[in-house]
Amino acid sequence: MKTIDELLTEGVAGRRVFVRADLNVPLDGTTITDDGRIRAVLPTVAKLAEAGARVVVASHLGRPKGAPAPAFSLAPAAARLGELLGADVAFATDTVGDSARATVAGLTDGQVAVLENLRFNAGETSKDDAERGAFADRLAELADVYVGDGFGAVHRKHASVYDLPARLPHYAGYLIATEVGVLKKLTTDVKRPYAVVLGGAKVSDKLGVIDHLLEKADRILIGGGMVFTFLAAQGHEVGASLLQEDQIPVVKEYIERAKERGVEFVLPVDVLVAGEFPDMKTKAPAHPATVAADAIPAGQMGLDIGPESRKLYASKLADTATVFWNGPMGVFEHPDYAEGTRAVAQALIDSPAFTVVGGGDSAAAVRILGFDENAFGHISTGGGASLEYLEGKTLPGLAALEG
Repeated sequence: MKTIDELLTEGVAGRRVFVRADLNVPLDGTTITDDGRIRAVLPTVAKLAEAGARVVVASHLGRPKGAPAPAFSLAPAAARLGELLGADVAFATDTVGDSARATVAGLTDGQVAVLENLRFNAGETSKDDAERGAFADRLAELADVYVGDGFGAVHRKHASVYDLPARLPHYAGYLIATEVGVLKKLTTDVKRPYAVVLGGAKVSDKLGVIDHLLEKADRILIGGGMVFTFLAAQGHEVGASLLQEDQIPVVKEYIERAKERGVEFVLPVDVLVAGEFPDMKTKAPAHPATVAADAIPAGQMGLDIGPESRKLYASKLADTATVFWNGPMGVFEHPDYAEGTRAVAQALIDSPAFTVVGGGDSAAAVRILGFDENAFGHISTGGGASLEYLEGKTLPGLAALEG
């Protein structure tokens, strides 16, 4: 795929450059609680503006139902982008209407504008090719060139991600180029030993990536709510813990395949349990108990890996050359269940390996728990996109940039 450096060589002064970013930031009302995704696209936007482009930034935020919804407005993200750029950023209050056309027409060389949430238009996410294409046609009228840099959305066949690049000269921004380069180090140019740490709530969300990584990884460490389906597959009682019984046969098959291929599955040896889910509003003390992973009492739910498991996981990461981590080890947002996730993050920092934090909750945990982001090899901006790439799937947004 062509990159932004090639575009800059061709020259962008005076040209309208549409940047499909991922500004899907978490909001508390109108307050951004994590601006990581905005900072991730900053190099691309700043470089284009410095080169004299008239930059039109577009993104989605949340899941509005194809119509304007104030709670999902990109206005806070536009304001934050302006702060980070140190320049005024214009904001269009619609996507392809009067405000968008007037805002883009008013740009001068080196200025930046942000369009309102693309998902306020039903054409953005439509499964109907014609409806999606019609919206892409209207977006194309606002630009001369397309730069894809919203890695967190490249696994979506959406108008601004998949259809729009076919209508304009198209290039990959710095973020996408970096993300793809990193993912190749996890798939085609892997240094070993290669360990994968998978957490999160549901094992069903990770089946595809486990299936694919059984052919590539040397060790797979399991944590989070998904671990209890693995424990149940081994015949252990899991009390009131999160369990996907329908996935037990698949998990059993994966455990057997791992043995056949010499891939080590690492499961916790102890867990923190409680009789109820913690109060996430007050963060009141939960007073969990530590029990063996194969002896969870009836009525108790596992909510984090235990202290011996933390040591075990750290030891399994200490001698690695490559580590990919996606998904927390427990309910890390509550202080009583954050230590498992903290231990994994610290183990990645302490390891000599090339370490990749796979976006989503893992990236959020790194920031919430106060770790230096620069201590990791790479923190991805796209959890779902990273996982689908590792599953070996074709990602529509990347295919469009390569076309």
